[in-house]
Parts: sequence; C-alpha cells; structure tokens
Amino acid sequence: MNKTGIVIILLCFLAAAAVVLWERRKARKTMEEIERMLDAAMTGSFSETNFDESQLSALETKFAHYLSAAEASSQNIAQEKDKIKTLIADISHQTKTPIANLLLYSELLMEETLPALAKANVEALYKQSEKLRFLIDSLVKLSRLENGIISLSPQPTALQPLLESVVEQYTAKASEKGLSLQMQDTDAFAVFDFKWTAEALANIVDNAIKYTEHGTITISAVSYEMFARIDISDTGSGIPESEQAKIFARFYRSNSVQKQEGVGIGLYLARQIISGEGGYIKVASVPGKGSTFSIFLPK
Repeated sequence: MNKTGIVIILLCFLAAAAVVLWERRKARKTMEEIERMLDAAMTGSFSETNFDESQLSALETKFAHYLSAAEASSQNIAQEKDKIKTLIADISHQTKTPIANLLLYSELLMEETLPALAKANVEALYKQSEKLRFLIDSLVKLSRLENGIISLSPQPTALQPLLESVVEQYTAKASEKGLSLQMQDTDAFAVFDFKWTAEALANIVDNAIKYTEHGTITISAVSYEMFARIDISDTGSGIPESEQAKIFARFYRSNSVQKQEGVGIGLYLARQIISGEGGYIKVASVPGKGSTFSIFLPK
C-alpha cells in the first residue's frame, strides 16, 4: 500500500474518531440538560421560559414537554387540595352549631318533667345527636389526613405520658360500665406524633370498653430494637378470625355488634394515623375470651 492510501486510511480513522467524540459530547450535553431539568422540577422551579428548541435534541424536547405537563398537573392537584380543604372547613363550621344546639336543647328537655314516652324520645334524640357529632368529627379528621391537609409530626417521645393521657381520658367511662382500666408503667420510647397517636390509641380503647361487658382492659408497652409495641388487651366478646382482616376497613361493622353504638370508622382512622407514622397495627383475638390490639411504632 502506497503512502497516499495510508494517509487516506488515517484521515478516515480520525474523521470517525471525531464523529464519535462529537456524539459523546452531544450525549453528555443532553444528559446534563436533562439533569438540570430534573433538578428544577424537584425544586418546583421548572419552566419553559427560556426554552429554545433549536438547542435541544428530540429527547430533551420530549422530556421538557413531559415535565411541563407534570408541573401543570401538580398545580392542578394543589388547587384541588385547597378546594377540599375549604370544603372540609365549611362542613365542620356549618354543622358544629346545629349539632351543639340539638345537644343543648335535648339536655334542657331531659331536665323537664316529661311523660315516660316523651322522656325516652328525648334521650334517644340526645344519643343520636352525639352519634352524629362523633361521625362528623371523625369524617373531618379522616378527610384532613387522607388529603394531606393535616401532616403528622413524629418526634422521639416517651410512651408513658401517652398511655397515662388515654387512661385518664377513659377511666370514668370504664368505671360507669363496671370495668377496670389498668396501665402498666413503661420506660419505652418511640417516634410518633403525640396528639394523633393519642387519637388512635383512644379509638382502640373506646372500642375495648364498648365491646367488653365485664372484666379488665389493660394497656402496656414493650420495647424492641427497631419498634416499640403498645398492647391494648380486653376480656370482651372477641373477634372471629374471618373478620379480623376486615375490621380496619372504613365503615365496617360486624353483624354481631350491629346493636352496639358506633359508625365503623374508629379503627380505620387509627390505622391511617399509625401507618402515616411508619408503624402498623395487629390484632389477636379469641371469640368469647377477648382481644389484643398491638400498635407498633418505629424507634
């Protein structure tokens, strides 16, 4: 092969190498532009204000269009959340006064000297008004949690004050029914939102009182390496195994407890709160002997 042929081959090789190098630089530039777009999208500052399609590859162009659509969708979701927040606030505000009036007038009527039938009707009216107030309060809380209007703020906290607050809240109600509400002291800690975890725990204790005719309700806590466990044990009617997976569903009520007060939302709300904190709830029960609800909270 003469020198001219060798030179041509070298030139072709150099040209091919230059093309490869140029393509790599172009690909790197495209990836850098996509990374910039992602960073802007994650901080909520992405826009096409300075968008110049001539400077972008087809991939960058499509990616830019996708991020623009995602940004618009995010703004729509935020607007819908604001509307839901306003609606929930309106429902809570507009129903609070009428229900409070129903309860007040029912109490005033019960203080009057009434025929037996009329008195029974007034007492029924009072109980149904209380039930309505509880239902609306629970639905408002649930809606706020599900729509992210209320955010949980878990903090490393001792469990003892949490258990004491729930026992103090429900001791009188348990005594009225002839039940003993007991608590075992603990030095366990966990990471949880005090207010909302107390709400979850209160719902479970309230259920235990409601479905226990005689005996004891015990609250205790155990500490593990990764979790702390709170147990609420009762000597009530128990839950059939076939229903144990259903009791945390919204508005679920077993046929065996239909005559009891309740709307079937307390356990659902409790599970939403605990799962929102990175924990979970388990139940173990033997029909006729009682149940134990175990709340696991991260440490």
